[in-house]
Amino acid sequence: MLVSESLSSWENLLKVAKENTSSQWILRPNQSPSSAPISSHLQNLNEDEKPPILLYRDTNHWCPFCERIWFALEELKIPFEVEFIDLGNKPKWYLEMIPTGLVPAVKIGDEIIYESKDILLAIEAKFEPSLLPKDPEEKKVALAEIEACEQKGLGTAGYEFMQGKSFSKEKKDVSSSDFQAVFETKLNEIETLLAKYPGPYFMSDFSLVDIMYSPSLSRFAANLPVFRGYDLRGNDRYPNLNLWFEAIEQRPAYGIIRSDSITKNLVLREVFGLQPLKNAEIRVSSTPEVTESQRMEAAAKLSANHKAIIADIIKNSGIKTIKAENIEATIDFYLRLLAEYLINGAIATTKDPSQKAIGAVALAYLRNRVCSPRDMTADAAIAFRSGIDRLIASIY
Repeated sequence: MLVSESLSSWENLLKVAKENTSSQWILRPNQSPSSAPISSHLQNLNEDEKPPILLYRDTNHWCPFCERIWFALEELKIPFEVEFIDLGNKPKWYLEMIPTGLVPAVKIGDEIIYESKDILLAIEAKFEPSLLPKDPEEKKVALAEIEACEQKGLGTAGYEFMQGKSFSKEKKDVSSSDFQAVFETKLNEIETLLAKYPGPYFMSDFSLVDIMYSPSLSRFAANLPVFRGYDLRGNDRYPNLNLWFEAIEQRPAYGIIRSDSITKNLVLREVFGLQPLKNAEIRVSSTPEVTESQRMEAAAKLSANHKAIIADIIKNSGIKTIKAENIEATIDFYLRLLAEYLINGAIATTKDPSQKAIGAVALAYLRNRVCSPRDMTADAAIAFRSGIDRLIASIY
């Protein structure tokens, strides 16, 4: 028998959690995504003032090029609003507006700009402060590096190494060691570039160059150990790159926009069909050492969006194959229990085997379903998964 009357209501759980987190988001009932983060700086606008930028981006927050724009806007503290584009079913109006049909794109005033590099340079030209070096000569170097970033082939080399095959039909007889050698050549170029100026960044201070490189480097740092047994972090071959990782992760804006390694690895497995190495563990970033603020954000996001989460679990987890009554009520109970645990550490369960089975399936599905930063920040996602692991362990 469920003991749901001993748990707080969703309304009370949300109230307590929201009082203890500064995270901001919007609910989008019956849409995808059903909730989403918003600009951290909307409060800087007057009541009747519209954000100066409209960002068109992917619904799942997986696009590395969209990540670049979000990173820059948060660094510059520019308020913006978002229009989500379903990349699997792009609206006709978007295809007519954007010749490539790709994201990101932005609308600044009446001007439409697409391609992440061009968007970043347009923002640089239209808004203050600058994310380019003040020194004229160093600024020239930075602009040249921004122009050359995509042509350097770091992304292609990394993903060919990851997949063990070439994107080009002309390269049929290439071994995995050859892919690794090409990728390492690109990393050596990164090391040399990072050594050019004092400090941990590509230029003498944080700049658009760091933003250009951050999505691919962060993904390779998460994916390569799991899918290729190759570490970037802690690798003595790349001391400058490791200093760069440490510096980037200290930036508040990056804490808002970054994904966590679990999400990055699950995306690679689910979307691209890659399988982890035999002894690799996808849930490498799950840790019980999380802060109260991170737990409260996770609890708030869960409480605010619980109806959509329950519907998703029932539709997609396979839980309907369990022969039991009151499946929805049981899922609701275990999700409220998760919110309670995140807020105050409370744990309870039922004695009914079928209800335990429903709880275990619902929680296990949700553990891999949560997507950072779409659903919550990376640190909150770590707290969320850690709480789920604790509850699953208590069920049996």
